[in-house]
Amino acid sequence: MCPSESTDGELIQRTARRDHAAFDTLYRRHSDRVFGLALSKLRDRGRAEDAMQDTFAAIWRSASTYRPERGPGASWLYTVARNVVIDRARANMRAETPAEPDDVADDAPGPESNTETSWLSAHVHQAVEGLPEQERILIELAYWHGLSQSEIAERLGVPLGTVKTRTRAALGRLADRLERDQLL
Repeated sequence: MCPSESTDGELIQRTARRDHAAFDTLYRRHSDRVFGLALSKLRDRGRAEDAMQDTFAAIWRSASTYRPERGPGASWLYTVARNVVIDRARANMRAETPAEPDDVADDAPGPESNTETSWLSAHVHQAVEGLPEQERILIELAYWHGLSQSEIAERLGVPLGTVKTRTRAALGRLADRLERDQLL
């Protein structure tokens, strides 16, 4: 069956089996509405674009958790999106909260946590280095330099749709590679 004729639930199940065409169809079918949801809650275009990217990365990673008997695929997809948007909104609120007074105990991670974070970071950087150059540049600009997709498109002089397509492909490749290395 052609991906465009499949239900959302079927596409999510195929995405769980790493079917890139099914994932692309889901993205094309729902990305505008996911972006609209994120924009209405976050009220910032760049943050909304990032939330949309994170939503589809989460869908790619967790598609195997979808259970058709619990409801339609679109409901599951928008629950994932809503959770990502809520997490981002909370993170923004925490970032805007003033620093705690000096007499509060230090919650900084210890050496063990720092070692694990460094190890994971090295593996992620290595996986990003293995991406095709066009995709690697997008990931670096988005995640290491904090640029929105619109800003990346402007900086690279390419259409926004091209940035979105390449980013989606890059995130899929990156997730595959990290999953293969058992880091996700």
